[in-house]
Amino acid sequence: MKQVLLDTNFIITCVKQKIDFFEELSSLGMEILIPKQVINELKRNKEELAINLLNKEKNSFKIIDIGEEHVDKKIINYAEENLGIFIATLDRDIKNKIRNKKVIIRSKKKLEII
Repeated sequence: MKQVLLDTNFIITCVKQKIDFFEELSSLGMEILIPKQVINELKRNKEELAINLLNKEKNSFKIIDIGEEHVDKKIINYAEENLGIFIATLDRDIKNKIRNKKVIIRSKKKLEII
């Protein structure tokens, strides 16, 4: 099964633009991974809608631990160590530094793999 790791800004943007990323990624046969550090960032930034969605969908994804340092740097490291994993991000720095396939938002409503 293909795996996709979600970063903070991807989740926040999907929630704000009402994109059902759980449904779309699952329909592509992907296992969704969310680092606990991303969940902590959402809580720290008081992203209530995103937190509520994750609580509601808690059986739809797996929480992983990528380390306590800077989250973006850890996502890049995780991607380098797991080249087969997809990374769902809108962060230009992450996209430019990884060789993995990426899941992005196109036209503010559609997920696309690049």
